[in-house]
Order: sequence, then C-alpha cells, then structure tokens
Amino acid sequence: MRNVWIIFKRELKSYFLSPMAYVLIALFAIFTIGIPFGLASFIERNNASLYWFFFFHPWVYMIFGPAIGMRLWSEEHRMGTTELLLTMPISPWQAIWGKFLAATTVIASMLLCTIGMVFTISYLGEPDTGVVWSGYIGSLLVGAASVAITCAVSAVTRNQIVCVLISAFICFLLVVFGIPQVNDFLRGLGGEWLSNLANGLSLSFHQNEMSRGLMRVESLVYLLSIIGFCLYLTSVIIRSKRS
Repeated sequence: MRNVWIIFKRELKSYFLSPMAYVLIALFAIFTIGIPFGLASFIERNNASLYWFFFFHPWVYMIFGPAIGMRLWSEEHRMGTTELLLTMPISPWQAIWGKFLAATTVIASMLLCTIGMVFTISYLGEPDTGVVWSGYIGSLLVGAASVAITCAVSAVTRNQIVCVLISAFICFLLVVFGIPQVNDFLRGLGGEWLSNLANGLSLSFHQNEMSRGLMRVESLVYLLSIIGFCLYLTSVIIRSKRS
C-alpha cells in the first residue's frame, strides 16, 4: 500500500498543481447543475428529488472522464517515463491503482462541489436521504468507470487527443444503450432479450436506477466489474510494454 500511496500522491499533486483540475471541477459543476435547471425545468417540477440532476451525469462523464484520465499513461508514454516508472520497485498493479485512485479523487472532488443541490431540494421539500446517497454513489461509480475505460485506452496510445476521442466514443456507446428509443429499436430488432442486454450494459440505465434509490446488487457488480476489467486490461497492456 505504501507504493500505491506514493503514486497516488504524485498523480494527485500533478492534477492540482496545474489549472486543469480546477477548470474541470468548475465546468463539471456548471454543467451538472445548469443542465437540470435549463433542460429539465428543475424548479418548476417542485419535486424534492435529485433524479433529474443525476440523470445527465453519464452524459457529462462521457466527456469529463476521458478528460481526467487521458494523461494517466499517455503522458508517461509521450515523455518516455513509463519504462523508468516500471524499473522502480513498484509493480504495474501498484502504479495502476495509484493513478486510478488519484483520478477518481478528482471525480469525487467534482461531485463534492455539487453539494449545493442537496440544500436546494431540502428547501423545496424533504428529500429521502437514502435516495440522495444512492444517487451520489451511483454517480461516483459511473465516473470511476469512465476513468477506468480511459485508463485502459491511454495505456495503448501516447496521443492524449486520440485517447480522449476513443474513450469518449466507448463511453457514448455505453450511455446510449440505455436510451428508450435505442431500447425500442433493439427490442424490435431482436426481441426483449436484446433490449434487456442493452440496459444491462448501459451506464445510464444503472445510474438512473440508483438515482431512484434502487441500490441493486446487479448495478454495483456491473459498475465494479467494468472498473476491474479495465484496470486488468491496463495491467496486461503495461506488462506487454514492459517485456
């Protein structure tokens, strides 16, 4: 754990010593708070619920996850420091976990800056605290999944722009599977099983379920599985480069 902590501190410092983290946090707060008010008539609904606030998070993470994770390994490849890092007494898994946890901490900082929405719905009524917590946990896991996907992609390329584009496209596919129109099309194409499969693979579907307070085991297992698989894939790629 000591080596993970060292990598974690190194990466987190690199985020917050540059303006990037602060710009991303500010933009995330503006988008996630502004979109519900602008597109979902948040105040007019007069409903003490954060469902529509969390509803748009997977779409926002489609951009912000890759923006945060693009430098995790692409920057190391570009600067030629990947080999140097891996010649230190640090295993690839320790380096991967340290980098991933640092990027996820930035995601958590973004979410923390939206805490004002909780006070807003508390003013409108009496929100269910359990549902609010469920929504935030779901949002954090979806954000972490988008970072893990980007982590795997960044292990392949040294070009950060290419990393962002590929990662955003993968995240887009995983989000769009949960759209009702896509579900209806797939249902007509292959039946109910295909629609259910698309929902099961959709980040937006699981986020929406947790935004309603439905903390299902299936959703937790799926999101954690994406994170675990992408980090494992990253380790395979890094080990292949190391050899």
